[in-house]
Amino acid sequence: MSELPTPSIQPNLDTQAFWAATKEGRLRLPRCDRCGLVIWYPRPICPDCHSSSLTEVDCAGTGEVYSFTIVRKAGGAWAEHTPFVVAFVEIDEGPRIATNIVDVDPETVAIGTRVEVAFDDAGDLGAVPRFRPLSTRITAES
Repeated sequence: MSELPTPSIQPNLDTQAFWAATKEGRLRLPRCDRCGLVIWYPRPICPDCHSSSLTEVDCAGTGEVYSFTIVRKAGGAWAEHTPFVVAFVEIDEGPRIATNIVDVDPETVAIGTRVEVAFDDAGDLGAVPRFRPLSTRITAES
């Protein structure tokens, strides 16, 4: 678990399955049965072909940094955690997720860095998916 503030989770009918899976340490997203698009943010209609025929699928939880910025000044609960990384991660299944890169020196993050999901507990309703470099896990286990 990272030291970043964790927002409160507010599941609704469209996101309930997603948040329940995060509580179990799984990244589960809807996939369109018609066009095959894996959808971020969970919703009941495909944003590409507008089909409502969707199937929930477990994602690998891996991807790469598509874009990022290092936040050096912040207010509120985030102020004491600077610098931190805000990024778009393109997961292997296709969608880009706005997230944080954690468990790493922000200065070492780069576009194309391979990452894996790491969940920060947000209480009984779910966990916030953040990402950490794959090399961090490998180094920590070595």
